[in-house]
Amino acid sequence: MNKVILMGRLTRDPDVRYSQGDNATAIARYSLAVDRRFSRNEENNTDFINIVAFGKAGEFAEKYFRKGTKVLVTGRIQTGSYTNKDGQKVYTTDVVAEDQEFAESKNSSGDGNYAGGDNGGFTRREAPVAADGDFMSIPEGIVEELPFT
Repeated sequence: MNKVILMGRLTRDPDVRYSQGDNATAIARYSLAVDRRFSRNEENNTDFINIVAFGKAGEFAEKYFRKGTKVLVTGRIQTGSYTNKDGQKVYTTDVVAEDQEFAESKNSSGDGNYAGGDNGGFTRREAPVAADGDFMSIPEGIVEELPFT
């Protein structure tokens, strides 16, 4: 099984190109700064992971992602290689995005206006939270309308 789940911040705006031909497809490339959860010497270590998103997900990244946006990416690792202009073989490792979600509200990330229409596999999930970080209580008079009680 080849499955990767990452959460981090974009290190730069996505670089988006379109394939040639009648059915041009968006190909977005960006990298995520992902903090390591554990380290032996208790220093903060960060990995910089290259992400590639195709099609509608690539178009969405082009439209809404900016440097500093915190996202959750689910995908698969893909390796490859090519020969550069100096004749040296270069090996690559990318995460091909299969699903992507915003990892914080737009208020937390600054401007981040990403509401609306077809989101290319992206979802936004927020739970109501009280100012002290606990779940908000249900307002009085609304209990009868809830499908569960």
